[in-house]
This record gives sequence, C-alpha cells and structure tokens, in this order.
Amino acid sequence: MSICILYYKMFMFYSLCLYFLSLYLLNLDFTLYLELNILTLNSISIEMIVYFDWMSLMFMSFVFFISSLIMNYSEEYMMDDKKLKRFIYLMVMFVFSMMLVIMSPNLISILLGWDGLGLVSYILVIYYQNVKSYNAGMLTALSNRVGDAAILMSIAWMFDMGSWSFLNYIDYFLMNKEMIWVASFIILASFTKSAQIPFSSWLPAAMAAPTPVSSLVHSSTLVTAGVYLLFRFSDLFSENFMSFILYISLLTMFMAGLGANFEFDLKKIIALSTLSQLGMMLVIFSLGDKMLAFFHLLIHALFKALLFMCAGFIIHNIMNCQDIRFMGSLISYLPVTCSCFNISNLALCGLPFLSGFYSKDLIAEILSMQFMNFIIYALFFISVGLTVAYSMRLSYYVLLGDFNMMSLNFLKEEKNQMLKSMMILVFLVIFKGSVLIWLMFPTPYFIVMPFYMKIMTLLMIFAGILLGYEFSQIKFYYQNKSLKFYHYSMFFSNMWNMPILSTLGVSPYFLTLGQLYLTKMDYGWMEYYGSKNLFFLVKFSSQLFQSFSHNHLKIFMGIFFFFFFFLILSFF
Repeated sequence: MSICILYYKMFMFYSLCLYFLSLYLLNLDFTLYLELNILTLNSISIEMIVYFDWMSLMFMSFVFFISSLIMNYSEEYMMDDKKLKRFIYLMVMFVFSMMLVIMSPNLISILLGWDGLGLVSYILVIYYQNVKSYNAGMLTALSNRVGDAAILMSIAWMFDMGSWSFLNYIDYFLMNKEMIWVASFIILASFTKSAQIPFSSWLPAAMAAPTPVSSLVHSSTLVTAGVYLLFRFSDLFSENFMSFILYISLLTMFMAGLGANFEFDLKKIIALSTLSQLGMMLVIFSLGDKMLAFFHLLIHALFKALLFMCAGFIIHNIMNCQDIRFMGSLISYLPVTCSCFNISNLALCGLPFLSGFYSKDLIAEILSMQFMNFIIYALFFISVGLTVAYSMRLSYYVLLGDFNMMSLNFLKEEKNQMLKSMMILVFLVIFKGSVLIWLMFPTPYFIVMPFYMKIMTLLMIFAGILLGYEFSQIKFYYQNKSLKFYHYSMFFSNMWNMPILSTLGVSPYFLTLGQLYLTKMDYGWMEYYGSKNLFFLVKFSSQLFQSFSHNHLKIFMGIFFFFFFFLILSFF
C-alpha cells in the first residue's frame, strides 16, 4: 500500500469519527475540556489544554476529510515526483499544525500550530525550487511573521494572568481596559493569516505551490486559521473592533472580486475568489453572527477544494499551462472534470439549492436587515455581483470559448484517482449545504424584508452574469497599451498595487539600512579598530617572529654588536 493511500484511509476514518462525535456533542450541548499541567514556575503555569466542543470537532472532521481526498489526489498528480514521501510528510505536518490551532484555547500551543503552519507553508510554496517560488515563499513567510509576532506580543501581555488559556479570563478581559491590546494583536494576527487588507498580496503569490497544496491551503487550513481564531476570541471584541473588521473585510471582498475579473492565471483567479469569500465570512462575523460565518467557512471549504482539484486536473492535462486564454471548449474533451468545475463554480456564485446558496443567501439577507449605511450595503452587493462575474468569465474561457492550445494534444479523462476524489467531493458540494443547515440551525431564521431588498441578490447575480460575459469578450483589448482601459485593468488586476507596496515599498528601506551598516560599520571604523586591524597586527607580529626564527644567528650577532656598541658609548 502506498503512503498516499495509507494517509487517505487514516484521515477518512478520523474524519468520520470526529464528524459523528461533533453531532453527538451538538445534540447534547456538551463540551469537553482537558487540562495537562506541564510546568509551574512561581505564579505561572504552562498547560496543554484541549478544548472539544461541536464546532472544533466539526471543523477538524472537515479538515481531515478534505486532506484525505487530497492525499488520494496527490498520488497521481505528484506521480513523477522523486520526493513524493517528503511531499506527503509535509502535508501531514501541515494538517497536524492546523489541528493544534483548532483544538487548543491556550495561546502557547496555538503559537506552536500557528508557527507550524507558517513554516510548512513556506517549504511547500518553494517546493518547485525556482526564482518565482522563492520570491513567493519569502513574501508568504514574512507576511505571516507579522501575525506570529502579534501572537507573541499578546502572550507577553497575558504574562501577569497566571495562565495563557484565554477562556478562563474572558470576564476579566471585558473589565480590564488594558486587554484592548490583546484584542488588537489577535485581530492583527488573524488579518495576516486570512490575508485581509493590507496583507492580501501573499495569497495569490502562494499559488507557486503544487496544486494539491493550494487546494488544502485555500479550503480548510492556512487561510481559515485566522478566521477561526477570531471565532474563539469573539467575546473579547468591542463594537469599535467589530466595525473595524467590517470595513476592512468589505474592502478586501470588493478588491479581490474586482481583481479576479482582470486576472488570466487560472489558479490566481481561484485564489482571489478565496480572498473574496474570506472577506464575506468576516463581514457576517463582524455583524455578530458567528455561527453563520462558521457555516459559510465549512461550505466554502468543500467547493473551493473541488475547484482547485478540477483546476489541477486541467493544468495537468494541458502541459502545465495556467493561462485561461489558452483554454477553451474543454467540456468536449474533459466532460466529467468540467462538470465538477462548473458545479463548484455555480456553488461559489450561490446558485439556488447548491450548498453555497444556503450560506451566501442567508448572509446577504441578514446584512440587509441590519441598520447599515448605504456604502456598506452597496459595496457588499457589488462584491456579490463581481463574484458571479469572474465565475462566469472563468466558465466562458475554460468550458466554452475557442480551444487555443496546440492541435496535437493528448487530453484524456480515463479512470484515475484524481477523478475519484473529485467525484466524492462533488456530491457534498451539491447536498452538504442543506444537510448542515438543518443540523446547525434547527430553529430557522425568520427574515422579513421589502420585495426590492429580497430580490437584490438575484438582481446582482444577473448583473454579474452580464458583466462576466462582457469581461470575457474584451480579451483582445489588453494588447493595445494606448488604451486607458489597459492602465485601469493593470491597477485592478494588481490588487490596487498591494504586491508592489509589500515588496518594493518595504524592501528598499531595509536594503539601504543594510548597505549603510556595511559601509559605515563593517568597512568603516569598526572594521579598522576591530577584526581587520587586529588581523594585520597579528599577521605583522607573526611575520616578525618568523623572521627571527629563520635568521636567528645573524639577528643574534646584530643584537650583540649593537649591545656592545652602546656599552662602549656609555663608558665615554
């Protein structure tokens, strides 16, 4: 049995066990809290705490389920890789780092999992070992280090509490004004991991990783860790913090939806759609509905994993080309893959009675019920329309359109393991939304709205379809650089110049400072009075003593002559 199949079966077993256990705990409204004291030093105790409620178990079961399918998928996708075992072990480390973040409410053990995610994601992004991968890996690692430093700062702020288990101190946090800093650092850490503005540029760059990694990272692990941390600390945030999260996540959602309509890289379009959906989760979370945000998180994990699997299969078949302009009419050659791709795309749009509809429609209606200003309302619904627009544009380029690859191609869709994983997942993308909404919300939401607000989501979907069709028709305009449209498209597709700001906008200062240190310190007076001058002194002394040892008779006679000469002079 290969290592991929072994982990596939093992993770699938874990997933089913955890899923049924989570339903049992949900039914009983029961929570399991285990505490292991590792070290007690004066008034500080370091504990390993495991906190099992139905939310953490449900999330862990989804992570294990998607990971198991990706392990099965990887056996064929990474078939030609000589270091397949290393790749699988890295994926397993990634999954278990995520488990640490999910099941522990202690900031120390959260930091272990958090840092594990950052480190392993860096290794996986640079897996293909080329200059583009190295640049993307550094951008990913350094953006995430900001969040790691924020968690370290929150650990330092909680030092006088006696323990780092924040569940014990929620009431104290609300009374103590100083704990506003802990809340600020947690929000900063979450924003870096879930790539909200201004840390958004690393998410599309991380597409340099192999496609199974992208599927795992963007569905249920790395980017959702930040959102999950906010769920756990939700009692800590005041109304001002919630308003701040609302505005930042709305802007992120809008920026990602706009950027995806001008992008031509298949994986980057799906990455920007992940960013847009993360923004939507945080919008509904900031309005106070944590459960609905969690529901959308689980549903999004399913259809985003399937979307990446289909994209990987297509890229694998058309000789590793990721530019959607070279695709077209693939539904004629890869019918099963394109059907799965289209279903997950429609679930992302929120097509009625697919799984994405149950969460997205509810989020849109609950936002409509809030007393919000018009800017928030308009930005949200425009972003919903943009989601449909880039999905329709993607479907047009990949499934319909003209086939622009070489006429001598070898597109095939036989019985293989990649298709098995995709077929298992497509059933869940269709049915899981309705099943989960019955389980998680036994008392249905009762929403009453005016007619024009009720159909606003539907209107934006139709507007998005028209916009997506228009975007797919203007593909040849990009060649003419004299058009103003080109410059606007470059600004939007470049995520409002955020990658430039986070690379060229930051790196020159540190490079200039390093050059200053090199010239003034290493090559300057410190070098002269330090290592360089000391080296020359030792070198000169050793040469002098060496000459003594080589010419000892002449030197001895010379010294004796000078001594005798000065002795005679002293008598006169």
